[in-house]
Amino acid sequence: MENESAIKMWHAFITEHPEVKADFDAWSFGVTPQMADDLANLVLKRKKTATASNYALYGLTNMPLPQVGDYSVILDGHQQAVAIIRTTAVDVVPFCDVSADHAFAEGEGDRTLAYWRRVHEKFFTEELAAAQQKFTEQTLVLLERFMLLYHY
Repeated sequence: MENESAIKMWHAFITEHPEVKADFDAWSFGVTPQMADDLANLVLKRKKTATASNYALYGLTNMPLPQVGDYSVILDGHQQAVAIIRTTAVDVVPFCDVSADHAFAEGEGDRTLAYWRRVHEKFFTEELAAAQQKFTEQTLVLLERFMLLYHY
């Protein structure tokens, strides 16, 4: 079943923006309800304008890769729609090549590259271990930039 909250927000958005002739995905950041809430709040505060994901998992799960121009309804930890974003850039780089600029744009912690690396290395290591794969500094990371378009 599709998320009713996301559909409601999307309809409100396209009513205000009839020029948008696209579809959307609905999803939340992170793996826990608290993490989803915290990261969605950073988006609403316009501190979070980027995200990173484990590139290998797209192939392992047959999930489509994000594309520039994609619309997403961001859900909180209770799976309620809180915002609509649009992807503005997508890049794939080795973990060791993620920039300080990208880490800052993710808006998490103290916004430094050291913080980003520490948190994401742990997260990606756990994700890959669950898929019987190993994390290295060369593990590919999908970097996505986005802009906040709409929220209640």
